[in-house]
Formats: sequence, structure tokens, C-alpha cells
Amino acid sequence: MAAPPRDFEQSTLWRISSFERLRAGDPGGPPTLLPTTLLADLDQLRRDPSNDDVLEVVAACLRHREAALLYLACGAYVWSVTLFPQQWLHHSPQDAQTMAAACDLIHLKLLSAERPGVRPPGHWMFERVAAVENYRPLRPLLWVLAMQGPRRHLLGEIGGRAAYRLTSGGVGERPATGGPIASAMQRLRQDAAALRDIGSWPGMTIERACRLLNALYLTGGLMVTRSHPAARDEPVQPRMPGARH
Repeated sequence: MAAPPRDFEQSTLWRISSFERLRAGDPGGPPTLLPTTLLADLDQLRRDPSNDDVLEVVAACLRHREAALLYLACGAYVWSVTLFPQQWLHHSPQDAQTMAAACDLIHLKLLSAERPGVRPPGHWMFERVAAVENYRPLRPLLWVLAMQGPRRHLLGEIGGRAAYRLTSGGVGERPATGGPIASAMQRLRQDAAALRDIGSWPGMTIERACRLLNALYLTGGLMVTRSHPAARDEPVQPRMPGARH
């Protein structure tokens, strides 16, 4: 693991060993008070090892527009992230860029998904609203998880025979991009393209294209069409551990 940056406050994070000891000492286990529909989706993901990853769980929370507290294994630490899809916010002691600099997100793992312990700003249960500085925009987090996290294939919701085009959603909240990614986004503003075509553009690969499309989809900037003349079947990729884009 890379050396943590100077603003990486280890005191705000649990070590995984401490987290596991705490859970082992609780015979009741973690609370399972998430909404029934979201729990059903998460249970289905757990039954399919090829889909049970952080990004699919995040996508399920967004799809149901349900808040959830995720405990993520990031290097030797537990990174707690509470998603608030309805407010397009998340709560965390550390921002995504800091965590990405402190540990390799390609190995990020979900430890637990639970009911949130905090509420979003402005909630009537104000005593459960945390310090305002720990609430952050959701889209930059989603972008980092998609572009640097473990998933190297398309999310199930956008896979299959399709063509993709960039929309105006999420503009202004995504991290700045350059190089092949910026060029690909510019081309997708102009016309729809299939995954295999995007992966063949200069500087792109199928994995980079998958990560970009996942990131655009999660941040609300992707149009998926099944009937466009450019639609093609998703190319088959080997199921193996991902590599950073």
C-alpha cells in the first residue's frame, strides 16, 4: 500500500482487525434494517459471485434511491461511506480522492451494508445529522469508484446489446478528465456508439470503456439505447481481477 498522504487522518478510520473483532464480539451481527426491496437486490448479488462487488451494491442503492451505510475494506482500514441518493450526497470521514491516494481502490471490498447511522442535512431528526464538513457531493465518489475500483466490466443494468451516448446529467460534479477519456466523452456527446467501438478509439480499451460508461451511468450522464443502429452485443471479457484504468 502506498504511503498515506499528509491529510490522511488514520484516527478517523478503523483498522480492519479492530472492525472484525468488534463484529465477532456481537452475537447479533450487524443490523439488517435496510428496506426489503434493497435487501432483496443485495441478496441476489451475494448469490452471484461475478456481480457481488462494491459498484453493483452502490448501483443497487442508487436504483432504489435508498440510503445505506457501507463499510469498505480499503487497504488495512475500514472506510465507512453513507450514501444518500435522494440528496446526491454521501457522508464519510475521508473524501474519495484522499482514500484513492492512500490505498489501491482496485482491491476495495464490501464488508457490510447497513442502515445509516446518520441523517442528511436538513432532516427533521436533527440530532442524527453529523458535522457538515463530512457531507460531500455523491457524484465525485461514484466517479472514483467506477474509474479506479475493482469492477472492470459493465454494470448489469447497462450491459448486453446497446449503444451509449453522453447526456448533460451530472455536469459540474464530475472530476476533471483529460486524454483519451476526455476525447471519448466528446465523441459520445456527438453520437451514440457501442462498447466495442468505444474500446477501439485512440487510447481506449474495452476495460477503459466499461469504466467510463459505468461512471457516466452512475453519475446520471449516460443514455442507453437498445434500438439505435449503432447498438452491438457486448464483447466477452475474461473474468479476472481488474487492473487500474
